[in-house]
Amino acid sequence: MLQESSYDVVIVGGGHNGLVAAAYLARAGRRVLVLERLEHTGGAAVSSRAFRGVDARLSRYSYLVSLLPHKIVDDLGLRFAVRKRSVSSYTPAVRGGRPTGLYVSSDEDATRASFARITGSDREYAAWQRFYGMTRRVAERVFPTLTEPLPTRAALRARIDDEAAWEALFERPLGETVEAAFADDLVRGVVLTDGLIGTFAHAHDPGLAQNRCFLYHVVGGGTGDWDVPIGGMGALTDALADAARKAGAEIVTGCPVTGIATDGGTAEVACAQGTVAARHVLVNAAPHTLAGLLGEQAPEPAEGAQLKVNMLLTRLPRLRDTSVDPRLAFSGTFHVAEGYGQLEAAYRQAAAGELPVAPPSEIYCHSLTDPSILGPDLVRQGYQTLTLFGLHAPARLFAGDHDATRERLLAATLAQLDAVLAEPLTDCLATDADGRPCIEARSPLDLERDLGLPGGNIFHRELAFPYGEEGDGDDAPARWGVRTAHANVLLCGAGAVRGGGVSGIPGHNAAMAVLEQD
Repeated sequence: MLQESSYDVVIVGGGHNGLVAAAYLARAGRRVLVLERLEHTGGAAVSSRAFRGVDARLSRYSYLVSLLPHKIVDDLGLRFAVRKRSVSSYTPAVRGGRPTGLYVSSDEDATRASFARITGSDREYAAWQRFYGMTRRVAERVFPTLTEPLPTRAALRARIDDEAAWEALFERPLGETVEAAFADDLVRGVVLTDGLIGTFAHAHDPGLAQNRCFLYHVVGGGTGDWDVPIGGMGALTDALADAARKAGAEIVTGCPVTGIATDGGTAEVACAQGTVAARHVLVNAAPHTLAGLLGEQAPEPAEGAQLKVNMLLTRLPRLRDTSVDPRLAFSGTFHVAEGYGQLEAAYRQAAAGELPVAPPSEIYCHSLTDPSILGPDLVRQGYQTLTLFGLHAPARLFAGDHDATRERLLAATLAQLDAVLAEPLTDCLATDADGRPCIEARSPLDLERDLGLPGGNIFHRELAFPYGEEGDGDDAPARWGVRTAHANVLLCGAGAVRGGGVSGIPGHNAAMAVLEQD
C-alpha cells in the first residue's frame, strides 16, 4: 500500500531513467514515489531467466552500455561496472571464392592486415581511421553536454568547432558521408549499421533519422565504445533501485497508472491503489503514453523496427572462415548480411511490406566477456549466450499473423547466420527443462505488449539531435530538454530530448529541472 497520499514527486515508470530521477530527487530531500506497472523494476533494462530450468540470466531486451555517464554512477554511488571489449566487430565475407572476414579490434596491426586482406590495399583502413578519428573528436565535445542544460543548435555547433564534421553528421544524409569516405561495400555497411539500430531508415533518408541514430551510437562516453554490463543489464537497474530506496524513495510495483490530472501547479496521479497528489510528475514512458494518461489526443506512435533474439548455446559454432577463432569473432559485434547493398535491399523490401529475403542482423556473446551471468555448471561445461539484434523489421510487417511472421523472419535471419557457419546453429543450441531449444525472439509488437512501448519503438519516439532551438524558452524543463505542455509534468524517459539507449541521462535531466524549479 502507498505510504502517503501526497508527494513532492511522483514518477510514472520504474525503468532505469525513472530510478535515476528517483535517486537524485530523494537524495535532495524530496518525497518521491515511483509507480511501476510491472511486478518488477527495470523496464527494458533487466536480466531474466528466459529459459525454464536453465541457470542463465540474460539481458533480455537492452544489452550493452555506452551512453551511461560516469557522473551518474559516481553521484549515486552505484555498485555497478562495465567491461570493455577488445574486439569491436567481425564481419564475414567471401572474397576470391573463399570465406574470410573483416576483423576490427584494439590490435591495430591485426585490424590493418584484415582491411588489406579484404579490400586489397591500405586505403580503406586509412579512411576508417580518419572517419572514426572525426567521430571521436565530436564525441569528446558532445557527450559532456548531455548532462548539462540543453545547448542551442548554434552553441553545439560552436562547441564541436569542426564544420566538416558538423556537415557530415548533422546536415547531410549519412549515406553521402559514408560513400565519400569509403569505397568497399562491406566497410560501408559496417559503418552504416550504427545509423539503423531500431531505426527504419535508409542511408539517404532526407529526414536524417539515420544520422540521429548514428550520432547516439558514436558519442557514448566520449569514445563511442559499447561495453558489457557486469552481471547483465539487471545489475544496473537493481543498483539504481537500491540507491533510490536507500535515499528514501518509495517504489511500488504491480501498480499501473491510469491517469494524470494537472493544473500546471499541482497534479493528481490515479493508479491501481488510488489517487495521490504531487507537485511534480515525471513520466518515464513514451509521449504517446503520456497523452493517453492526460486524456489528450495522442500522436501516432513511432514505429519500432527490430527483431531481438536471445539464445543459449552448449558451445560456439565453428565458422567457415577458419582463420578467426569464434571466441574472437563473437565477442565483438558479429555482422550478418550487413553489406551496404544488402542493407538497402532489406530496407526496400520491408518498406514494400515484405519480409527481407536476407534479413540483416548483428550478434554478440555476452558470456565471453562476462561469464557471471551463467551458473557455475554452465560455465564449466562451456555454455555461451548469443544476443541477436535484427534490423529492418518494422512493426507493420507483423500486423497480420504475428506469430507466424515472427517465426518466418527468425528462420530467414538464422539462415543468413548459418550461411557463414561451418555447422548449423541448431546443432549448438542448448535445451531447457522441457527439452525445447533455448531461443526466443521478440518483435516490435512483442515489446509493445510486454514493455508498453508504443509501436515497439525502443527509443519511445524518433530520436532528436541533442540540441534545442533558439526561442525554445528558458524555463527549467525547456533548459533540460524534458518539457511537456504542462509545467509540472516532465518527461524523464527516452522520449525526452537526449533520450534513447541505456543512459540515465533523461532521468538525471528531469531531476535537475525539478530541483531548478523548486
